[in-house]
Amino acid sequence: MRPTQFTRSILTFAALATLSAQAADHYRRSILLSEHPENGTHSVYVKGQVITTLRFEQPVNPSKTKVLGWEGRLEPLTVVHNKVILEPIRDLHRDDGLPLVVTLTDGTEVPFLVRPPWPKKDNDWAPILDQQIDVFKNRESHASMHAALVDALAKNDALMEENERYRKEETSEDHALAALLASGAVAQTPFTIFDHVSGKDADAEVDATIFKGKGKAAVIFKVKNLATEKSWSVKRVRLVTVNGGHDRAVAVRATVREVMPGGSGVLAVVADGAAFVDDGVLTSLWLELYQHDGLRQAFVQLDPTLIAR
Repeated sequence: MRPTQFTRSILTFAALATLSAQAADHYRRSILLSEHPENGTHSVYVKGQVITTLRFEQPVNPSKTKVLGWEGRLEPLTVVHNKVILEPIRDLHRDDGLPLVVTLTDGTEVPFLVRPPWPKKDNDWAPILDQQIDVFKNRESHASMHAALVDALAKNDALMEENERYRKEETSEDHALAALLASGAVAQTPFTIFDHVSGKDADAEVDATIFKGKGKAAVIFKVKNLATEKSWSVKRVRLVTVNGGHDRAVAVRATVREVMPGGSGVLAVVADGAAFVDDGVLTSLWLELYQHDGLRQAFVQLDPTLIAR
């Protein structure tokens, strides 16, 4: 951490988890039970001090419904008619998976695995956090078919949104500049080096180079994975105003999808000058880097002097 005469560029490693209600996708989803034995176990994603409810079509047998290894991790399991209620005392470890067996009054046993929040897909930083899961045994019931239709429409909307985002990125000047920076072709961009900061924790070592430009600012993160077994990747890069926390658009390009143990990778970020304007006034921004498990790895402060013409 070091100040300069123009701005203060800060690279800070977060010691605490920053996965909060705003940083996860809390939602209600449906599960259709499969008759195939290999598809019988479903994951339930929970967070400390957040209630998750499993709702079934039939009543649940409380005496035959249990979760293994819950002591010290979960509050005692609660069964209310056709609902099973889970409340973790604290966040589960990223590798935790607690077996849960729910037995319906007709004798049907439904296995689950209680896990911490997990990314929805490889390139999506926001993890799933279940608040309610509707479990359907009868695939032909009206409620089951309606839930399946709602899920299908939601997935279709998400795909259309993702395709539109990719289309815009293909023609985006900022994404093109970010790609050049990530590849090392800094000389082909309008940016000049302004500052350099670095830091490390148990997971990674990060060197950040801050650039200033005409109406734009940029940062190149060089990441070395210090882990011996697990890969490292970015789930989200977030740009927000220092005062108010208002999100701003940012262009991101990386050399690799994930950094293997002992390996290195480069991530380049470009912010347009418009991002520094809040209610007509120039403002400073936080550029936040979230790693694969949802923790905030580092953040850099960007000041308006970086976009001076």
